[in-house]
Amino acid sequence: MKLRLDHREANPAALQALMKLEGTAMQLNPDKTLYELIKIRASQINGCAFCLDMHTTDARKIGESEQRINLIVVWRETPLFTEKERAVLALTEALTLVANAGVPQEIYEEVRKHFTEAEYVGLIMAVNAINSWNRIAIATGMFPGCYEA
Repeated sequence: MKLRLDHREANPAALQALMKLEGTAMQLNPDKTLYELIKIRASQINGCAFCLDMHTTDARKIGESEQRINLIVVWRETPLFTEKERAVLALTEALTLVANAGVPQEIYEEVRKHFTEAEYVGLIMAVNAINSWNRIAIATGMFPGCYEA
């Protein structure tokens, strides 16, 4: 497997723009566990091996259990996720697949039970950031370990 191109070298300005979005999204979402759940679930949906590898590793580093990481893909079928986490996962799915049905009112209302308006916007930014990263990784042919020396 070969990397198509190194987006970092090909267009540093584009990378900097996305890094700024990522930095803002991180600041708006101080809960590292929720942030990694967003990144993992969107990457699963988008089929991004590079990002999925990165964010499952990051989740382990902050203490996420192997069981929960393995079951994010079927979060509706397990009691391991809190109502707040379920709301975030539902929003992540709706935004990642936004062309299917938008963000249904019931998902919006469930998220708003747990988050303020400002925090809701922060969640949207986090989902937007990982979806952008997924698309860059997939379009440029990134794979786990492709940048390791």
